[in-house]
Amino acid sequence: MKNLILFIILLLFSFLNSSAFGLRNTTSNKPSLNLPLPKKKNTISYIKVDSLVITRFFKVYPNLKKHKLDVLALYKKRNYHSVWFDKEGIIEFAHLLQAKVDQLEQEGLKSSFAYKDKVALIFNKQVTPTLTPTETELLLSTMFIFYAKKVYKGIDPEKIREIGWFIPPKNLSYATLLQSLLTDPQSLEKDDNLLFGQYYKLRDVLKKYQQMEQNGDWNVIVKDSSIREYKLGDTSKTIAQIRQRLAITGDLKQDSKSNRYDEELLAGILNFKKRNGYKSDPIITSSHIQRLNIPIENYIKTIMVNMERCRWIAPELNKAPEYIIVNIPSFKLFFKRDGKTELESNVFVGSTMNETVIFSSMISHLVFSPYWNIPTSIVQSEIKTAMDGDKNYLIDNDMEWNKGRVRQKPGPKNPLGKVKFIFPSSNDIYLHDSPSTTLFESEYRAYSHGCININKAQELAYLILNSNPDWPVERIKKAMDGDKETTCYLKNKIPVHLGYFTTWVNDSGEINFFNDIYLRDDRLAELLFDNDSK
Repeated sequence: MKNLILFIILLLFSFLNSSAFGLRNTTSNKPSLNLPLPKKKNTISYIKVDSLVITRFFKVYPNLKKHKLDVLALYKKRNYHSVWFDKEGIIEFAHLLQAKVDQLEQEGLKSSFAYKDKVALIFNKQVTPTLTPTETELLLSTMFIFYAKKVYKGIDPEKIREIGWFIPPKNLSYATLLQSLLTDPQSLEKDDNLLFGQYYKLRDVLKKYQQMEQNGDWNVIVKDSSIREYKLGDTSKTIAQIRQRLAITGDLKQDSKSNRYDEELLAGILNFKKRNGYKSDPIITSSHIQRLNIPIENYIKTIMVNMERCRWIAPELNKAPEYIIVNIPSFKLFFKRDGKTELESNVFVGSTMNETVIFSSMISHLVFSPYWNIPTSIVQSEIKTAMDGDKNYLIDNDMEWNKGRVRQKPGPKNPLGKVKFIFPSSNDIYLHDSPSTTLFESEYRAYSHGCININKAQELAYLILNSNPDWPVERIKKAMDGDKETTCYLKNKIPVHLGYFTTWVNDSGEINFFNDIYLRDDRLAELLFDNDSK
């Protein structure tokens, strides 16, 4: 009888000394888990997860506390069922996820999971398990939330707006994302339904540039101090260095090591210029060599920064039947239909004093032979000053007063040209034609007050309306050449996206780099590479 009573007392003491969640206090007064992983076939019966268990877990792992609400929501959505165990033990997807978290730099990230060493122990068959099933379960779930935030969501949407990006952020449900990945674990590697397609193209290029960096062949090109520029037929040691660089970047198929500027090198130079937004001519100037000498690590950072921008974009963007995208740094507009580029046009955008806003909207109508209702700010800063010096200024420039505002009549002097494309915008931004055709030939095209001036605006109008029987070519042309404003409302609105990408992979798989005209890359890099693993 005494032995029975003693056994009961010891059992009760043991129970009080440990928690119902598999946690106990160590000599350092820090909670820890005290049950090893059970044998595989019985593992699932040991998993117990509820809000109290989750709360206790984040006391054990304080550096993960910022993910607590998301983990709670995830399990609530799943009725608190285990994610990572089945009757055979830890599921295969957990192994795939851990491998991806260990290789975040391949995803353009420098972050690391705060307790990655503990996670590594879970998958180390050479080490006796020391974590309880519950601890393992919640550690893996928190790691999933960490990975999903980093790779699929990106930085805080509020911070995105602070740096001038107003394209609506995509909606991301961690529970839905998890179920999608559990259903098809291979989509963890690539899935255009989860990330904007450009992301994966940049990731492929990132891998190549990281390999270039490891190879150590990115040497500084030394320019001849006595030579201002290089032309076809010139000979110089610098030519050989340029040739080597273009072979590394893929602009040349091979490096012949020749010092002579020949036809083979010319083809590489023209491709390099095309990829970097330069005019297509054979001259190699100091500015071109300066671009070639940008350190490889800078190119890698640029790719990473633009991968982050891709995370903010809904994957559905490039799945619309037709849409327009303007990339501000490249000074280019693309009209896409059924996934193919129907039109590519040079544009000029807002100057550094009048930056074009980054946002998305829907084109609702076109206006042919438009009036230009001159913004009050321009009237105050430019028009009134001109009127003070010339009483006939308005008449001479086809301008007039209308309801207390100055507007310019349709015609050859009108800066909106023959057509404008209207969409809702709180900043009064729209796309329009321009009579200033010579400006489109410049390499640098940030001239406007904020609107997008299109070189091929008339061709764009024809394309948009080519399936509208009410607007045949003859009617469009007549409306463009008229002296009265004519409006055409679209039956189906067209998405338009004004974006900011300083690097972009084209349909041919070539990487293009553009000048950071609004100096936004460094600010984003600070946010992106901030060490938040703790």
